[in-house]
Parts: sequence; structure tokens; C-alpha cells
Amino acid sequence: MSFSEEMRSAVAAEWDRAHRDHPTVRGIGDGTLSLERFRYYMSQDYLFLIEYCRVVALATAKSPDLESMGQWAALLNETLNSEMELHRSFCEDFGISRDALEATRPSATTLAYTGFLLQTARDGTIAEIASAMLPCQWGYDQIGEELGRSGIAESGSLHRRWIDGYNAPEYRALTTWLRELTDGLAETASDDRREEMRQLFAEGVRHEHAFWQAAWDMQEPLS
Repeated sequence: MSFSEEMRSAVAAEWDRAHRDHPTVRGIGDGTLSLERFRYYMSQDYLFLIEYCRVVALATAKSPDLESMGQWAALLNETLNSEMELHRSFCEDFGISRDALEATRPSATTLAYTGFLLQTARDGTIAEIASAMLPCQWGYDQIGEELGRSGIAESGSLHRRWIDGYNAPEYRALTTWLRELTDGLAETASDDRREEMRQLFAEGVRHEHAFWQAAWDMQEPLS
């Protein structure tokens, strides 16, 4: 079992609660998630992705070699120019203009998650950054793959378009790379550093669940 698999296995119940069993995820899969909740989720996730791009940029700067810098840059490009465009397209279909989308106020949960990632990116090593980010990248990859196989959302629906966006070979390739990077960094890390990586991964999983739950609850954005 790889180090990344060990980290996920250690928090298996929390992982499934966030990425497989959550009603927001299931509602996307079967097409029953209300448009109101979907709209809320996409708006908050757009704000999340803006800060996520800053995290990826810091990871690029802290990368130890040109190859990993290039991979982080590819992730930044995918997020900025594909994933965020998908969000803008969805929100246009919801009747939310780009200006209105970017004027959205974050929820406390969104701020907590992005704050955790940004602090890790500013203060941590590349191994710690990768471990903190992996639950998001890997979790969405899993959701996209599983809902792509088993989801019953209608073709052409917003739910199916979301699923297809994350059930893509380009996204899967970036997940594989980030897992392999994390595994490789763990091989040369001290026991203390590996424990820190485990703790950051587990905290990332907790934030993932909280983010899905905030969408389900439609948590009031901060004023």
C-alpha cells in the first residue's frame, strides 16, 4: 500500500462520508440536488478555486525541480482555465453573471478551508502542501469516476455536465501525478514529517466534508 493509500485508509470512514455518502454528492449523482443548493455550491466553490490557485502558485514556487514545477503549473492552468470556466458556464446557466459570481461573499466554511490551505502553502514544505491539497484533488476525481459509472443524472443536465467535467482523463492524470509526488516525498521524509503529512491530509478530508455540508445547509455567507 502506498503512503497516500495509507493516509486515506486511516480516515476511511471520514473519507466516504465526504466523497461517497454525502447527500450533496449523491444528489449530483442522481440528479436530485436542487438548483438552489447547486447554485450555492458552485458560487462558493468558485471562491474556493480562486484561493486554491494561489496555493498552487505557492507550491510551484516551492517545488525543488523543473519537472515538478511544470506539473504544478499544469494544475494551475487546468484550474484557472478549465475548472473555473466550467463554474462560470454553470453559473451563467443559473442566471448568475461573472460580475455577480465574483462579488459572492464567502461562507465561514469556505474561509476556513481556504485559510487552512493558504497557511499550509505559506508556512509548509512542498510535502506538507501536497498532503493538504490531495483530499480535494483525489476526492473530486473519485466522485467524478464513481458518478460517471453509477450516476443516473440525465444526459445534458447540469448534474451530468458537472460529473463529466470531473470524470475526465486530464483531471485523472493530475490526480495520479499528485499522489505519486506525495508518495515520493514521503519516502525521503522523516518520521515527524510523515506524521505531519498524515495530519494535514486528515484535516483536508474534514474540510472537504464541511464544504459539502455547507452546500447542503446553504450556510449563510459572511457579510
